[in-house]
Amino acid sequence: MKKIDHGKIEHLLASVDELKQKIDSVSKGREYLWTAIHEKIRYSWTYNTNAIEGSTLTEGETIFFLREGLTVEGKPFKDFVDAKNHHEAIEYLFDFISKKRELSAGFIKEINALLLKGVTSTPAIDQYGNRIEKKATPGEYKKLPNHVLQSDGTIHYYVEPLKVQEEVENLISWIRESSEHPVVVSAVTHYEFVRIHPFDDGNGRETRLLMNLILIENGFVPAVIKNEKRREYINCLVLADKGDLSEFIAFIAQSLIETMDQIIAEFNKNT
Repeated sequence: MKKIDHGKIEHLLASVDELKQKIDSVSKGREYLWTAIHEKIRYSWTYNTNAIEGSTLTEGETIFFLREGLTVEGKPFKDFVDAKNHHEAIEYLFDFISKKRELSAGFIKEINALLLKGVTSTPAIDQYGNRIEKKATPGEYKKLPNHVLQSDGTIHYYVEPLKVQEEVENLISWIRESSEHPVVVSAVTHYEFVRIHPFDDGNGRETRLLMNLILIENGFVPAVIKNEKRREYINCLVLADKGDLSEFIAFIAQSLIETMDQIIAEFNKNT
């Protein structure tokens, strides 16, 4: 496990706990508002997570498509497939939680299969650095190494295919045994899943789903990472790669705080 400077995040975790209590307080007696608020969060979550991965849909187009089932002219069909799949993955996540299922490698594969449903090929970079398309393998761990070209021109390599199963199982065991604050567990899980990159595609969207699974199971709301903060998000991941997870945990905590503030504002609008 990489270094965590708890002194850097202590005040953020305290803020998260205070806001959780505030949400419990402002929502008391008005639980009927949760349906609309949850719907708004899910639309925002789907839009932002796909935008981070390169989707061209606007938030309005995403909501219109998910509500009406109608595509928008001039936009790639795959962007609509990704939106539908992610929205369904969120529903599956809440079903998983309601049934009190235990996190497993099988569930992780199920989520990837949902995210890639109907996707026939995934983008990749070959051994010579050329961008290629390869056949999609939904719900299957990668069989070939995957890597990404970074903005500074260097190539970042993820965990080798032969080590993926062991690494995923180790991560699941750590999640079950950790005594850290749920925000810390969710952020570390997010980082570790990205570091492993177990699938050919869908890793980014899935790691944000797993992060929020942990938060929701512990009584928190989902943390929506906004597309406009993509650069800061990536920079914090790079810092984590260098050995210190503190900035990344702080980023996730702040994303959760922003989501919680928005929820409180929604309840206050209806007082």
